Amino acid sequence: MHRKTFLLLPVLLIASAGVYWWLQEKNGAEAENSLTLYGNVDIREVRLAFNGSERIEEIRVQEGDRVKKGELLARLHVARLQAAVDEAEAMTAAQQQVLATLEAGSRPEEIRKAQADMEAARAKAQAAQDTFKRRQRLSERKLASPEEAEEAKAAAEAAAAQVKAAKAALDLVLAGPRQEEIAQARARLQAQKAGLALARVRLADAALVAPVDGIVRDRILEPGDMVSPQTPVLTLALIDPVWVRAYLPEPALGRITLGANATIHTDSYPGKGYEGWVGFISPSAEFTPKSVHTPELRTRLVYSVRVFACNPQGELRLGMPVTVTISFDQTPPAAETTTNRCGK
Repeated sequence: MHRKTFLLLPVLLIASAGVYWWLQEKNGAEAENSLTLYGNVDIREVRLAFNGSERIEEIRVQEGDRVKKGELLARLHVARLQAAVDEAEAMTAAQQQVLATLEAGSRPEEIRKAQADMEAARAKAQAAQDTFKRRQRLSERKLASPEEAEEAKAAAEAAAAQVKAAKAALDLVLAGPRQEEIAQARARLQAQKAGLALARVRLADAALVAPVDGIVRDRILEPGDMVSPQTPVLTLALIDPVWVRAYLPEPALGRITLGANATIHTDSYPGKGYEGWVGFISPSAEFTPKSVHTPELRTRLVYSVRVFACNPQGELRLGMPVTVTISFDQTPPAAETTTNRCGK
C-alpha cells in the first residue's frame, strides 16, 4: 500500500506541474493579446432649467424617478403667457384683415360714389359757367355791374377746380391702394406672425420635459419658487450609456482603436460582463493620476480614455470600480459604430 502511494506521488507532482505550466502559458497568451484597464463608472448629467422667468406651478417627479424622453417633468404658471398668446393672435387677425382690404382694392360702391361726385361737380361747373356768361353779357350792356360779372367768373373757376378734384378722386378709387401700402401691410402682418410664434414658444417653454431617458438625481426647487433660465430645477442622470474613466498606457496606444470592443466587469456582479466600446481617446498625454493603480510605473505617460457601456438595468452606478478588458489589434470599426450602440 505504501509502495503504491510512493509511486503515485511523482505522477501527481508531474501532472500538477503540467497544469500549472499550461495555465501560466494561457494567461500569458491572453495578457499578450489584450489590455486590462482599471477605472470607475462615470455618468453624464443634465441640469434642467426653464427657458423663462415665472413661478413654478407643479413638479411631477421625485428624486430617483425614471423618466422617458419627452415626459413632462414640471411646468410654470401660464396665465400671463397665455394672455400674451391671445393678444398676439388677435393682432395678427386684425392685420390680416387690413392686408385683405388693401389687396381687394376699391369696392364697386366706392367707385360709383366717386363717379357720381364727379358728375355732380361737372354739372355745377357747367351751371357756374353759364351764369358767368350771362352776367358778362349783361355787364357789357350796362345791365349788371362789373362786380357781379367778376363774382360769376370766380364761381365758374372754382367749380372747374372741383371737377378736377373729383376726377382725381375717381382715378384714385379706380387705381386702388398703392403697391407700397400693400407691401407695408404685408410686412406688418409678418411681424405680427413672428410675435405670435414667439409668444407660443414662450408658452411651450413653460413645460419642462425630459430631453433623454434618465433618472432624476436632484430636485432643487419646489412649486412656488421663482425661476429663470439660470436657475436649475432638476438634475437628470443619463444612465444609458454610462462610461468608464480609465487611462491607456502609452505602449498600447497604437494597438487600441476608437470604437474597439471592450468587456467590463464589476465586483458587485462578478459573473457578469458588460459589452462596451472605446468612445474617446485623449489626443494629449498626461502623467498617471494618483488614484489609478496599474502595473506600470507612475511616471509613465498615459492617455485618458472613455469606455462606454449600455446600462439598461441601471446596474452600473456612479463611482463603481470596474475592470475593462480590450483585445488588441481589432479590425477598425465603421465610423457610425463608434457612437451610441445601445438599442441597436
